[in-house]
Amino acid sequence: EVHIVESGGGMVQPGGSLTLSCAASGFIFTDYGMSWARQAPGKEPEWVSRISYGSTPFYKNSVKGRFTISRDNAKNMVYLQMNSLKSEDTGLYYCVRGYGLDRIGQGTQVTVSS
Repeated sequence: EVHIVESGGGMVQPGGSLTLSCAASGFIFTDYGMSWARQAPGKEPEWVSRISYGSTPFYKNSVKGRFTISRDNAKNMVYLQMNSLKSEDTGLYYCVRGYGLDRIGQGTQVTVSS
């Protein structure tokens, strides 16, 4: 059974930083690219960043230069370092196996507000 647990969210002021973590289990981690998606209140989920099984990163244009995705294949972990956070980054962030938008875990809430 695929199991994903996200953590690291919180409330920060604009310009602040957070690092999100994703612990994955129940599948062969190195066989999959992994993604981070988010859902803002009242909006559809959107893709934020993804990383291939070979650790090639890709980013939504609006987060390029501010967010960094990484993975640790030895620990089955994916991370999202978020810097220079903006109010529009607010949302429920969740980790995805593959490159879709299907949420399995609980997600972790990120709120950027002054």
